[in-house]
Amino acid sequence: MEHQRLLTVCIIGKPNAGKSTLLNRVIGQKISIVSPKVQTTRSMITGIVTLGDTQLVLFDTPGIFEAKRKLEKFMVRCAWSSLNSADIVVLILDSSVKIDKITIDIISRLKELSKNVVFLLNKIDLNSRCYIDNLTYLNEQCPAATKFNISALKGSGVDGFVSFLKANAKNTPWLYESDDMTNLPMRFLAAEITREQLFIQLDQELPYNLTVENESWKVQKDGSVKVNQVIIVSKEGYKTIIIGKGGERIKEIGTKARLNMENLFGVKIHLFLFIKVRKSWEDTACIAI
Repeated sequence: MEHQRLLTVCIIGKPNAGKSTLLNRVIGQKISIVSPKVQTTRSMITGIVTLGDTQLVLFDTPGIFEAKRKLEKFMVRCAWSSLNSADIVVLILDSSVKIDKITIDIISRLKELSKNVVFLLNKIDLNSRCYIDNLTYLNEQCPAATKFNISALKGSGVDGFVSFLKANAKNTPWLYESDDMTNLPMRFLAAEITREQLFIQLDQELPYNLTVENESWKVQKDGSVKVNQVIIVSKEGYKTIIIGKGGERIKEIGTKARLNMENLFGVKIHLFLFIKVRKSWEDTACIAI
């Protein structure tokens, strides 16, 4: 076996800090869905990239915030529990907004856990006045911690961050094959892709409390895949919004989701979407996401 090095990295932070965008940027493929809505990521997403003799395994986690519903509490617990399996914890902060109480609490808890933490000041391309104050606070609270200025969206500073990760990898056998990008099954990714399109196209009209489930997944004789998915919402009115006038909106959502699936999976997809109303599903099915 050739010489191999490995590093596991847990990415945490508040909602919309840029965790999923960073993961996708480092992996070089869209594995974790991104949308303007908070709490788009609901469970830990594993991204894998092998660079020469070094394999980086990154965990994208749900945003940490003041949770109220069962689903929200499950997501926050998921984020914190993800730290246990990581060599390095990366706390990504939106440098365009001032560090608030939630971020201060996250930093305090990380210090209590004695974790090896790297700070990423994201969205530096926005040139916010908050940046200096945020950096000053981090230097005061964690003077010895490594800090990077990045733009996960545009890629600025990300190469330096990746070089740092490679330099800190351990002489340990890889966990995955060299061409693996994630350990997530295609079915999970397909549901996430459709959920992303729902969030993107219904940003101002629909709350984030919807989910997508794969009802059936059948490989056809020609190698294509027939996928039946169910969009689950909590109110009848949301169903009407998703369908749109004359069914145009759900058709657009399905078309874009299908194209994204085909791009990621490399096979022809036949996607069929259905909508079901299941009241308070987020209070009763928080693990089935």
